[in-house]
Amino acid sequence: MLEDTSFAIHPGQEKKTNAVIYRDIGDLRSYKHTNNSYFFACENGFAAIQFFADSIIRIVMNQYHEPVLNGSYAVVAEKEHVSVESIEQDNLLMLKTEALIVEVKKVPFRITIFDQNGVVLLDEGNRGMAYRENGEVTAFKKMHADDHFYGFGEKSGHLDKRGEKYEMWNTDVYAPHNPETDPLYQSIPYFMTMRNGHAHGVFFDNTFRTKFNMKEKDGYFSFSAEGGQLDYYVMAGPGPKDVLMQYTHLTGRMPLPPKWALGYQQSRYSYESEKEVRELAKNFIERGIPVDVIHLDIHYMNGYRVFSFDKEKFPYPEKLISDLREMGIRIVPIVDPGVKKDVEYSIYQEGITNDLFCKYLEGDVYFGDVWPGRSAFPDFTDSNVRKWWGNKHKVYSKIGIEGIWNDMNEPAVFNETKTMDTSVMHRNDGRPATHRELHNIYGLKMAEATYDGMKEQLNGKRPFLLTRAGFAGIQRYGSVWTGDNRSFWEHLQMTLPMVMNLGISGVPFAGPDVGGFAHDTNAELLVRWMQVGAFTPYFRNHAAIGTVYQEPWQFGSENEFIMKKYIQMRYKWMPQLYTLFHDASVKGLPVMRPLFMEYPEDVKTYNLNDQFMVGDNVIIAPILAPSVTDRSVYLPRGYWTDFETGEVYTGGKVHLIHVELDQLPIFVKNGTAIMQGDWTSNKEKNPKQISMHVFAGIDDETYNCTFYDDDGETFEYEIGSFLQLTIGIKSSKDAVKVEIRDRQGKYVPAYDKIQVNVHGLSENQRVVLDNDDNSMVSLYK
Repeated sequence: MLEDTSFAIHPGQEKKTNAVIYRDIGDLRSYKHTNNSYFFACENGFAAIQFFADSIIRIVMNQYHEPVLNGSYAVVAEKEHVSVESIEQDNLLMLKTEALIVEVKKVPFRITIFDQNGVVLLDEGNRGMAYRENGEVTAFKKMHADDHFYGFGEKSGHLDKRGEKYEMWNTDVYAPHNPETDPLYQSIPYFMTMRNGHAHGVFFDNTFRTKFNMKEKDGYFSFSAEGGQLDYYVMAGPGPKDVLMQYTHLTGRMPLPPKWALGYQQSRYSYESEKEVRELAKNFIERGIPVDVIHLDIHYMNGYRVFSFDKEKFPYPEKLISDLREMGIRIVPIVDPGVKKDVEYSIYQEGITNDLFCKYLEGDVYFGDVWPGRSAFPDFTDSNVRKWWGNKHKVYSKIGIEGIWNDMNEPAVFNETKTMDTSVMHRNDGRPATHRELHNIYGLKMAEATYDGMKEQLNGKRPFLLTRAGFAGIQRYGSVWTGDNRSFWEHLQMTLPMVMNLGISGVPFAGPDVGGFAHDTNAELLVRWMQVGAFTPYFRNHAAIGTVYQEPWQFGSENEFIMKKYIQMRYKWMPQLYTLFHDASVKGLPVMRPLFMEYPEDVKTYNLNDQFMVGDNVIIAPILAPSVTDRSVYLPRGYWTDFETGEVYTGGKVHLIHVELDQLPIFVKNGTAIMQGDWTSNKEKNPKQISMHVFAGIDDETYNCTFYDDDGETFEYEIGSFLQLTIGIKSSKDAVKVEIRDRQGKYVPAYDKIQVNVHGLSENQRVVLDNDDNSMVSLYK
């Protein structure tokens, strides 16, 4: 197409467009309130303000009728009772909670939101809520000079999104993910604003194609949707962690995953036979390289028919799964939504007979081409279809499979639009709507069907779900990988801000295809990417058909040794990581964090793209370019210890660090602690020993943390079968005091001791262990 060539910028090809005409909501005519909701009738439309919690409000505009305040696919929280003080003046209505002040100007109708101290969070200024005759709805907000924007789900480019424009429309993008590539597979219409050390958030709850224009124009930014209501939530913060906890309170938090899903995963498009999979597993075992999962891509199926196995290539899948399970390895197969049009294929027969596929208004089934050829697509917006689809996973669960990989669920279709016809109708549980409206939730509802089905079938075991597409709230069901990246250094560089922004967007369990999916990787790139992958929440090596194989041993023994070291490191850090995943499941906080989340007052952290934190006290500063052996590292206030060398660095400044190929700069903040386990073998991955490594401070630091553990496999933790220790560390010039303040839960782990190791003690410091008569924790001598 000419649009894909330089013809697109030929002089004279400029698009002639008329000025965009918006209709402002106009002046307030009247208002009413009931409970915590206020309804406004305006000159050119209707609006509502609903208080969801003291620190969360919802603002809705409908140009046609009074706003509808139900029906969200993303929001799972119930509205709380909020005490609202109302003060009315001539042209002003002021609504106050303990955390927010909402100022409603009547003529023209404008909303300004302040925090409890009267600091402006969002200000409509001279431009407020508006719409166009084509159904588009838009909100304009004043942009402040010190605003920095984060989140937006899965977006390429730098960490700070100020000055960018983004579109939310789930799209299969095999083309390279350049910083300008947009949209991608996930649509999460949410962002966080950092300004002068404080944070607030906005979630735009609209499933249509939405756009965010964070480029300052006449002092404003905006967000809009092609249809539906203007419906958004404001989270008051005041810190970035507070915003994220408020957002995930609304949209839900991730279920605690099985421990095996946190381990190293090996994939390829494709391992095409049982023989190849067995040889792969044997290699890992004999080389002593940890692995928890081997993925099966589309070639395991019979003609790409979902819920089937190719009888020639995979004649005995149940025995394969059983044998690998004995080796400590699980199989995770891919499952796509497209169902092959084949009258002799039972899944297709059931879908047609029971009216389970997406259809046009006139009643014709929608067909599109995907891997199996002509295919129909289940209507996951219907609860009966979700139940049917979930039940079909018995094909897998009955032979020992505990994890599923959902792909192509944007949904992807091999046509010019890359997806389903937007005029297709969805049943939508009794509220029919077009695919134009519900496209962005197709992957979310497929994930719901898959996760719920597997959970029901696994007899108390936790399922694992990996999904390519999703919407706000996808964290309730699955983990996310960042799609079809490339084996380029630039894509390794993009990994860090992409995964951090997914974490900021409520999706803590995320990661890239380590090594790059398409193109040929090379030894140095794979080693450096594997070092990063060892600390990204989701850790999978995946490569495309026709590219070089990129298993850890494919590039010689020296590189294999380095990669083995970092894969094993992943397992040694598992006690620390598992505690952070537990925190994510109960608080919504990410495992992999940008530095500003812990240091919001430090503006130097606001756009650090090449460093990240694991939890609140560990900084990882990887090498992200070829032939580099020295890099600058910014360390925030405090003192930091190099995890490998023990050298102590002063915070608040930049340091030049020398890094050979086998090294990864890891810094632990002094005055804090991390938990470590031991690596035994693939078959025995649960650690037999746990160590608490305390890094001594000297400046009267106090650090509070928890350690969490359970069986890592079942939901028994929900009824008390867990171990949780509450730990306090106090460092002074004279002593480092480690206090075990509380122990909860009835889980009894394989280890009977946690050894406390204190590093970096000065000559005058002693160690004090206040164990509260808990014999489980002891000081290492």
